[in-house]
Amino acid sequence: MIRSMTGYGRFEGTIDGRNVVFEIKSVNHRFMELQCRTPRGCGFVEETVKSVVSRYVTRGKADVFVGIDADENVAANVSINHSLAAGYVNALRELQERYGLKDDISVSSVARYTDIFTVRKAPENEEQLCAIVEKAGEQALAQFVAMREREGEKLRDDILGRCDAIISIVGEIEQRSPEIVEEYRTRLFARLSEILGDTTIEPQRILTEAAIFADKTAVDEETVRLRSHIDQLRGMLCASEPVGRKLDFIVQEMNREANTIGSKVSDAGLAHKVVAIKSEIEKIREQIQNIE
Repeated sequence: MIRSMTGYGRFEGTIDGRNVVFEIKSVNHRFMELQCRTPRGCGFVEETVKSVVSRYVTRGKADVFVGIDADENVAANVSINHSLAAGYVNALRELQERYGLKDDISVSSVARYTDIFTVRKAPENEEQLCAIVEKAGEQALAQFVAMREREGEKLRDDILGRCDAIISIVGEIEQRSPEIVEEYRTRLFARLSEILGDTTIEPQRILTEAAIFADKTAVDEETVRLRSHIDQLRGMLCASEPVGRKLDFIVQEMNREANTIGSKVSDAGLAHKVVAIKSEIEKIREQIQNIE
């Protein structure tokens, strides 16, 4: 199924006793680019994040935020830097004696100097934490992919509608092109008759000139190739794998054929139709930039 490169997904809940947040959002990008923010000391989960995201995303710029609450069951050891604490106490007493201040030195007042404490926690169980992040990521990415697919369906419908419009205009060009050749032959005969008067005009010469004109202005090959490209594009829009880059190439080929048709037509009406085709192709190209 066609997917947009724009998406958002979020999971917030409790997994295996840990509160966890996994948020992902993405925008268009030529390649796959992932930026990940994790809690301090939990950088090791980045590989897990990359692994789970890569299962669902092949193209786009994705930003991931992972939040994990501290494990309250993990024992912590708090040690005191007694040398530093003694320095603070001595300094406070010196201030009290020198300036005649009230002696209110207490444990709570010294505890304000947090640099005298060192907190050491048991290391996280990395394997367990990565498993939690993976579970959260799977749920967030389910939302993320669903949103991408909904957007992709809208893009596909819009592109298919524009393909139908192009095919309709191509049909009009194919119908009108032979008429232009016949009109040219008629104008050429009338012009020569006006110039030469009663002089006999060789029909074969008129046919030869008309044939040369028809050859220069023939767009049959281009319209056939344009139809073929559109058939390929329609097929790709039904593919199950990412096809954004392939679609981009096909659209370039469609534009090339439209330019060639535009260079060959000599009728103002057909020129306007070619402009309409190129306009639809450009709109398709813009939409394809959003497809994974």
